Amino acid sequence: MGSIIEVQGVSKSFGALNVINDCSIAVEEGSITGLIGPNGAGKSTLFNLIAGTFPVSSGTIRFDGEDITNIPSNELFSKGLLRTFQIAQEFTHMTALENLMMVPPDQPGENLFNTWFRPKLVRSHEADVRQRALEVIDFIGLSHVKNELAGNLSGGQKKLLELGRTMMVNAKVVLLDEIAAGVNRTLLQDLVANIQRLNQEMGYTFLVIEHDMDMIAELCDPIIVLAQGSVMVEGTIEEIQNNPQVIEAYFGSDPNESGAANGTD
Repeated sequence: MGSIIEVQGVSKSFGALNVINDCSIAVEEGSITGLIGPNGAGKSTLFNLIAGTFPVSSGTIRFDGEDITNIPSNELFSKGLLRTFQIAQEFTHMTALENLMMVPPDQPGENLFNTWFRPKLVRSHEADVRQRALEVIDFIGLSHVKNELAGNLSGGQKKLLELGRTMMVNAKVVLLDEIAAGVNRTLLQDLVANIQRLNQEMGYTFLVIEHDMDMIAELCDPIIVLAQGSVMVEGTIEEIQNNPQVIEAYFGSDPNESGAANGTD
């Protein structure tokens, strides 16, 4: 289907520290692409560059054919490029349902003029947003906690809620940053199933940073391995697991002493 994200020769330095070095990757539209690498490889920095959080030092980033280099994250959000975080960013004192309803931008009720002089428009739009939020919260399996304050949800439920928030806008690509962190195995399976459904039924493209190699193996194809800020290798999970360079980067010269078989990091 072609690449929806293209990172071309991108570098990023923080003072004298070079974190990303002439890095080039392509994410195919409709794929669930994994991005892995040892600690300090530059994975989260690369995410921040793609998401517009950090400016690049050199190189270009294209999204859906458009040069988005150094475009801020709020503009990328409106274009359909979204990022989730290692720590879910919920509104703790609002219900799970209200959290979803807050996502769509430019709602009529945000305009004081509309609130005063066009109340029917505001109520109609809010009813539409609420209906969409109810559909989303049912999709992600959180209907039973829709009226619970988001701050009271478990870590896994918060991750599901954050995934649901991507469904409240017209997302094209979602960047998932260690979404499995702090999630129990039961809810992790719910997360995996929802990501697969969004990919297969709604055409979402995902780029996934994750240390849980079982999750990467179940979800991702292809997988890109980053080391020292550059791409080391790209391939299927079988190719990655059996690549001597990857084993060396993760575990040193003797993988048998380092848990290479189970993919610990």
